[in-house]
Amino acid sequence: MKKAITHILAGREKKITAEESVRQPLPHKDFRFANPFIVLHHMGPEVIAPGQTLRIHPHPHRGFSPYTIMLQGEGYHKDNAGNDEIIKAGDVQWMFAGKGIMHSEGPTAELLQRGGVQELIQLWINAPKSKKWDEPFYQSAKANQLPKVLIDDGLDFSLASGDYEGKTGPIKNFTPVISIVGKIASGKEADFKATPGYWVLLYIINGTVNINGQTIGQHNLIVFEKENEDISVLAEEDSQVLFLSAEPIDEPVSAKDNFVMNTPEEIEQAIVDYQNGVFGTLNY
Repeated sequence: MKKAITHILAGREKKITAEESVRQPLPHKDFRFANPFIVLHHMGPEVIAPGQTLRIHPHPHRGFSPYTIMLQGEGYHKDNAGNDEIIKAGDVQWMFAGKGIMHSEGPTAELLQRGGVQELIQLWINAPKSKKWDEPFYQSAKANQLPKVLIDDGLDFSLASGDYEGKTGPIKNFTPVISIVGKIASGKEADFKATPGYWVLLYIINGTVNINGQTIGQHNLIVFEKENEDISVLAEEDSQVLFLSAEPIDEPVSAKDNFVMNTPEEIEQAIVDYQNGVFGTLNY
């Protein structure tokens, strides 16, 4: 049975620094969270001029995982747990903030020097209450380490996390999270299978698709009902999409600034801890 669409959430512009803006369809005024999916930010495509300076400077996180899918360009991540890595187009990285971490991210020095195009998606994936105070960790995977799924003429999809079609993505999580990113050629159709009872989201990175007879353009996030399991995505033009599915985390969510916890009191404690230097420092 085909899944019905419950929400179509348009990505609206949100400033995240004085210089940087992203499209944010989640959270949305009409739909807050699909826990564990808390935030979806789509940055770019942004043309970087040679010699430009651009960076999100050190900032704290607690209680969740920023998960970056690099679409174009190359990004440099550094944190005060000792992780220091570059990811390029097609690569992914997952930083579990746990009890607290400081990190900085942005285009690589090489990309800034030569110029180019930068585009990425960053998700905030919540952690269950029982794991929020665990030690931070970092993981990444190169494009060629992501198994190919939905293999068919005119389709090119990679599995970054979770189990799908008997394959397993390299990125691990506390609860099942399936993330698949790829392209559909104009006139072709991708048929996704989802586990009934799971959250299922589809973000249109670019292009235009038709789902259940409805035309949906780029930068929209589609939220499906939890019942049933079939989703057919017909590309009305060359399109790129991100498919997300996860077992729900049925716990309270309190999110503010750079923190995702269970209660407002825990958020306020995180803010105080940051002000008091509990998160440590990162010089970059």
